[in-house]
Amino acid sequence: MQKKKDGDVSTQRGIGEDFTVPMLTVTDAKLESMELRRMQETTRSKLRGQSNDAHTRKRVMTMKTYEFTIIASGLDETADDFESRFYDNGCDDATVSFQKGTILVDFAREANNLEEAISSALSDVRKTGAKVERVEPDPLVSLSDIASRANLTRAAVHNYATQKRGEGFPPATARVTTSTPLWQWVDVATWLVARGHVASSVQIDAKVFQTVNDNLAHDADLPLMTV
Repeated sequence: MQKKKDGDVSTQRGIGEDFTVPMLTVTDAKLESMELRRMQETTRSKLRGQSNDAHTRKRVMTMKTYEFTIIASGLDETADDFESRFYDNGCDDATVSFQKGTILVDFAREANNLEEAISSALSDVRKTGAKVERVEPDPLVSLSDIASRANLTRAAVHNYATQKRGEGFPPATARVTTSTPLWQWVDVATWLVARGHVASSVQIDAKVFQTVNDNLAHDADLPLMTV
């Protein structure tokens, strides 16, 4: 019996036989094994990619855009790099203006929740060298503010505040003038939620703004404390 090697395939021929049976060599087996491993790795890579894409899509779906304004000071608005300071330090999702000696940074920031949005924005504004004074919407509100935020008429809010309708409306906590009382929005929001006038998320957001501004009033560099 003779054996003849032809490339990677050996043939075996019996004496007097006129047919040839291809036989796999060791080289063929290695090539098949390598190809199988390559296909398996490609499949695993695709599955990992699909998993990462799904995770990214889920994260994007949970992101919301939160609008708020950071009031700051301490920078020269006439400087050539006044606006670029903010954009170069992560505030490219904000509009920067200067009014009555105060810097206003109006954000429309994407985040998983309001705390995350405000916390990251505070950090970015501080990178510019500015001093953060407070975050708006202001926690102190007038009757007109309450009507606007709760989507109620001013007459209805006035009746609540004067106890003509409803009971237990929070008392005013401050006055700009004797005729213009102000209320803590978080207290009013809590009262409104209990009576079904606004969603519970309104109260939660009010607590966040209250906490942020309380912290800023004590120490401008104090990090955001979640509620």
